[in-house]
Formats: sequence, C-alpha cells, structure tokens
Amino acid sequence: MKVLFWGTPDFGLPSLDAMRREGHEIAGIVTNPDRPAGRGRPITASPVKRWAGSFGIPVLQPEKPRGSVFTEAVGALGPDVSVVAAYGQILIDEVLALPPLGSINVHGSLLPLLRGAAPVNWALIRGHEESGATIMRMVRELDAGPVFERRALRLGEAMTAGALYEAIARLGAEALVDVLARIASGTAVETPQDEAAATYAPKLDRATARLDWSLDTREVGRWMRGCDPWPGAWTSLGDEPVQLFSPNLAPSADGDARVTGPVGDTSGETGTILLADPGDGLWIRTGDGAIGVGEVKPSGKRRMTATEWLRGRRGLRGVRLA
Repeated sequence: MKVLFWGTPDFGLPSLDAMRREGHEIAGIVTNPDRPAGRGRPITASPVKRWAGSFGIPVLQPEKPRGSVFTEAVGALGPDVSVVAAYGQILIDEVLALPPLGSINVHGSLLPLLRGAAPVNWALIRGHEESGATIMRMVRELDAGPVFERRALRLGEAMTAGALYEAIARLGAEALVDVLARIASGTAVETPQDEAAATYAPKLDRATARLDWSLDTREVGRWMRGCDPWPGAWTSLGDEPVQLFSPNLAPSADGDARVTGPVGDTSGETGTILLADPGDGLWIRTGDGAIGVGEVKPSGKRRMTATEWLRGRRGLRGVRLA
C-alpha cells in the first residue's frame, strides 16, 4: 500500500518504521516547516523530516495544508491512504479525502476519552488508571471519527509523560500495521464513538503547568509526572521559576500515602518548604500533607537532582513557593 504520512515530532517514528517493515511504500511525508529549536534556537528540521531524509522520501512542508498547489503535489505522489500521527494542524475535508482509502489517525488515548492536543499528559494529570492508542478514521470534527482499533496499557505509579509518550507511540505503531492490513484486505470494521463519553485534552503550555500547592499530594505529583519532561511543572522561588520533577509522597493528613518520607510535622501554609537538606531531600507542604521532589531544573540551567541543587542553596526551609 502507498502511504502518505503526516507527522512532525518523534511520536510518528515507530509508525513509520513499522510500515516500512511491513512492506508499505511511504510515498511522501507531510510535516511542519522547519522551526527554531533548542539552545541558541537554530532552524531545525522535524524528527519526521530527518527520518524521511534517511530514505530519500519526498517531503512536503506547507504552512497550511490546503490549496491547489498543495493538493496537486499530494496527487502526484499517488497515495492510497493517508496516515496521520501528531501532525499538529487541522486537515480540511478536501485533504482528508484525497487518497482513495481516506485518512486514518494514530491517536494517543483510548477514544472517545481525551480528544485533543495533549492526551498523553492529561491521562496522567487526571489520574487515569489506563491509557493507550486508538486508530480511527479522520473526520472534520476533532478526533471524532469511527474507530478501527483501541489498544490499552496500564499506567504505573511513577510513569511520566515522556515514558508514556514512547510507550503509546510503539503501541500505536503495532495497531496501525494491523489496521492497514485489514483495510487492504477489505475486512476492516469501523465503530462509531460514543459521543456522550467524550472528554478533551487541551494543549498544555507553561502557564497551565504552574503548580497549585493547595491540591492534595497525589494531585501535585500527577502534575509533576504529567508535565515531565514538557512543559515542566513549575513554581516560583522568589523571582526564580523552578521546574520540579520526580515526586515522592509523604504521609497525608489521614495517613493515606504510599511512600513515607522523612518529614515529621506537615502543618503550615501550602507551598512551604518543610525540608531542604542534601541528605533528606526537598519536601514541600501540599493541601493534605507533603511531597518530596527528586529533581529540579532552575531557569536557564540543566535538570539536576534535588540533592545537587540543595548543595548550593541555604536557608530554604520555611520559604513559601508560589
């Protein structure tokens, strides 16, 4: 089968590799234009574009994927089907219908749960017990098309968004090649989504990721894990923003916690640093107890262990974070 692949970040790379292994021809790739990225902000090609360059595959990079010039370029590639995995732009009906077999999507949640831009992050932030990948037919409405297949995985207590992202990318790739085989053989079944069960996962940004210390310990921990590595859950230490990672739980007010830390008295205002010691760690008051922080990333500096960071800091105990 000739596939036109749409994607930008590395989420799509397992799907590309899986399709090549199964003998599908990647007729072309549509990805976002090169953008500034990283330290120094050099203009950088997307991971998907770099993958295409390794195999000499044609790449299209429209600012907006529409218009006669773009659709003629797609038509010249002659794809049978479009596969979309984290492309990052909305496709209009005319574009979705360009290949004879239409357009299918690899989505990072168990639809209809968590439609939208950041399903991997919100699965953790909202405390879901499982997430996974869905292969669906694309329609005009956001992530609302009929489903070919869902594959689930359990979410571990310490799982981060980065680890979940990689796991779902691999799971989605496995499901994708099975669905493509069924489409090619004419045996694929599409099941409508339950609209009444739909939930949404809006885009995350730095403002959204600011920690609310009035939340209970588990909620604060979920924000840290759900924003790791990006956008990074953060707080303010005076005028200095600091990103916090690798949460650990101390006993809550009712004693219901899974991990016991070295904190004794957890009374005081939320956001107060209860312990700041290279040996015992960094512990902060939450709405119902305290949370330990295993790693920090000060503004403009590398990510480091809390122990490393605390060796260079004094007088933090009793300081309130905001």
